[in-house]
Amino acid sequence: MKRVVITGMGAITPVGNNIENFWNNLIAGTCGIDFISAFSTDELPVKVAGEVKNFNPADHGMDAGSARRSDRYAQFAMCAANQAVADSDIQGKIDPERFGVYVGSGIGGMHTFVNETEKMLSKGPKMISPLFVPMMISNIASGNIAIAHNAQGPCLPVVTACATGSHAIGEAYRCIAGGFADAIIAGGAEASIHPLAVGGFMNSKALSRSEDPKTASTPFDINRSGFVMAEGAGVIVLEEYEHAMARGAKIYAEVCGYGNTCDAHHYTAPRPDGACAARAIKQALTEAKFDAEKDVLHINAHGTSTPLNDKSETMAFKLALGEEAAHKAHICSTKSMTGHMLGAAGAVEIIAATLALKNGIVPPTIGLQNPDPECDLNYTPNQAQKADLSLAISTSLGFGGHNACVAMRKI
Repeated sequence: MKRVVITGMGAITPVGNNIENFWNNLIAGTCGIDFISAFSTDELPVKVAGEVKNFNPADHGMDAGSARRSDRYAQFAMCAANQAVADSDIQGKIDPERFGVYVGSGIGGMHTFVNETEKMLSKGPKMISPLFVPMMISNIASGNIAIAHNAQGPCLPVVTACATGSHAIGEAYRCIAGGFADAIIAGGAEASIHPLAVGGFMNSKALSRSEDPKTASTPFDINRSGFVMAEGAGVIVLEEYEHAMARGAKIYAEVCGYGNTCDAHHYTAPRPDGACAARAIKQALTEAKFDAEKDVLHINAHGTSTPLNDKSETMAFKLALGEEAAHKAHICSTKSMTGHMLGAAGAVEIIAATLALKNGIVPPTIGLQNPDPECDLNYTPNQAQKADLSLAISTSLGFGGHNACVAMRKI
């Protein structure tokens, strides 16, 4: 198996539209959640979301024509990918046939789907845009990124709900480790802050109805009441280690483990005992050669701020690590600041975990004032903490029981 490293990163998020701003706001404990501005919430009990702010595709290398032909989620994906590729300095330094793209979306072109449906209902099917399908489908972000960067190798979008970004990166890691590509642009994107999606999640009792943006997303707190929808994209460049070294690439960390399991329990609720999520975590840690005595471990938790997830995820950490190692781990949920970015969440959180590892700083879980007694681990409440980290993992748990865990080691 070949070694795999991260050589580029890009992010469009509620707390920053580039890596520097994203990271600085995370460690400062900045809340990117606010009242929804995209549409009126007068008839909705859900008032807040993690919206991307001050976003202009042209600022991230996307021309006006391409932006017009892309759904908002695909714009986010392309712009984050452009950042990551530029950061890696890999363009023109790789065989196009050995260069791939694994960028997924949990939902895809929600805005395009609704807009064209409204056209059909009001004006008839002849008025539907010829671009409806290529703008709406959830694989088009990967396709467009491959076109933009002449990536002629494997192109495999992933759709696993809230685990999408993590699975995309994990599968890209396995592809490179197996020798099937030299580098892959990988991650996830989502743009579903729309009355239809908000209404759907709201009526399934998944969303927080708090009207205080600062306390709406409070993972592991006894008063948590549901997740906060968010949008954005996270994309990284994964590269075979020797290929990266040969061209003198900057390296953030080595990807060294990946776990992938399914609860096979319920279409929305996590398995209460956390056993299958624990197996995914254990798989990643075993592959990463985790040593509980020597490693200083950071975990970017899925941490959705829902009553069921946070409790079962805490149990999963204890099952995977053992009680002592679980209590020693430096854990946080960056969803307390970004909200839940759905298909983009895992990729954005892998970026956050990698930066924590590289910089020796664990971002805080803001709003954690009254810890749930059943969530009794070190969740880094309210203030970032310095730590000499050697290993980081990020967990993602999606509707349908999808569990993913990706491990990164300091290099």
